Amino acid sequence: MSRSRLALLVVGVAACLVAGLSAGSVPLAPGEIWAGLRNADAPASVIVRELRAPRVLLAFLVGGSLGVCGAALQAMIRNPLAEPYLLGLSGGAGLGAVLAIATRAAGAWAVPIAAFVGALGAVALVYRLSLVAGRRLDPRVLLLSGVVVGSFFIALMSSIMVLSDSAATRNAFLWLLGGFGSSSWQSLGVFAAYAVGPLALLGLHARSLDLLALGEEPAQYLGADVDRTMRVVYGCTALLTAASVAACGIIGFVGLVVPHAVRTVARPLHRSLLPLVFLAGGCFLVLCDVASRVVVRPLELPVGVITALVGVPVFALLLRRTLT
Repeated sequence: MSRSRLALLVVGVAACLVAGLSAGSVPLAPGEIWAGLRNADAPASVIVRELRAPRVLLAFLVGGSLGVCGAALQAMIRNPLAEPYLLGLSGGAGLGAVLAIATRAAGAWAVPIAAFVGALGAVALVYRLSLVAGRRLDPRVLLLSGVVVGSFFIALMSSIMVLSDSAATRNAFLWLLGGFGSSSWQSLGVFAAYAVGPLALLGLHARSLDLLALGEEPAQYLGADVDRTMRVVYGCTALLTAASVAACGIIGFVGLVVPHAVRTVARPLHRSLLPLVFLAGGCFLVLCDVASRVVVRPLELPVGVITALVGVPVFALLLRRTLT
């Protein structure tokens, strides 16, 4: 990447972060943001440091992680429509969260922990079903297993919501749409701890992803360990998606939209594609969070609604191109 493009990228990321810190029920100017970051006694210090900074950083990390998940899965499955939630993780995480909300589980971390456990349960079930036909991990069977398991968990989740009282149902519904209203430095630290390892591992397998995108047989001929790479990609994307759902609820379409947008302006090699997708995904979700806070201010829309409004038309366009 040339220096001019790198400088433009840095400026774009910085602008998105500033926009995230300035938007909200109380708009802040860049000068107020800078003063709040530098001086703990500044009028905007509490808003900037304790409310918006962890929220913006968490949205950036989650968006970047989901974007990388989408790019890796699209290479592994060789399907432009692949994205993290096709693995059934959203259904498993949603079921765990709804159970915690409906039973009024105590503690601030009850819902995220239940969502994480549910997502990991979905991972285990999808992986086991994908191996029914044999010991080899087939991407097509994996995709179908994810759709089936996700539909099953969503059916159970809907049943629980119908049988629960109205307050619990409303809380579950808002959580399932995703958002960063409950972000904190603690939740940011927990998510970062889970995300660093899988992101680094996917980056180390960038060349293997390039080979997988060519097909399984060409990848094997060129020296890639196809089965091991598939397990690494599946495990890393599953952990990243489960951690994101546990941190902020279900936010879809990031892993679908961002990799395709980046591929239109960048080289397809994953060594350069994955970092760019991470930055673009982070900026995309931060801007979606900004939109969720300003569209109906002082109220707040779920971020999942904004990403769906952007993602559904893109999904339809990609589906049309795939079928034609």
